[in-house]
Amino acid sequence: MLFLARIVRIATTVVVGFIVVGIAMHLLDAHASNAVVGFVYDVAGWFVAPFRGVFSPGGAKANIAANWGLAAVVYGVAGGLLARLLAGAGLAAARERWSRRRPVA
Repeated sequence: MLFLARIVRIATTVVVGFIVVGIAMHLLDAHASNAVVGFVYDVAGWFVAPFRGVFSPGGAKANIAANWGLAAVVYGVAGGLLARLLAGAGLAAARERWSRRRPVA
């Protein structure tokens, strides 16, 4: 379980990282014709698709920052909670296995 919790943490970090880098690139007017920028936009855009149009503060940059930022926060919180639950379950299972091995005196 602890290994699975670590995988969830890493995956959450990668997803949130793509979204935050995508926001920064968009706010800095990076050219989507560049291969790296296009890749980041494609990956981040796939993850933020469910959050499009949640906020509409006006202007393309403000919309991207608000909606993609919301997606980053939601993924970060959800991934963190899931990793914490998995780690807690793994530690509880390890404690129970350890307590079974000890001889009762």
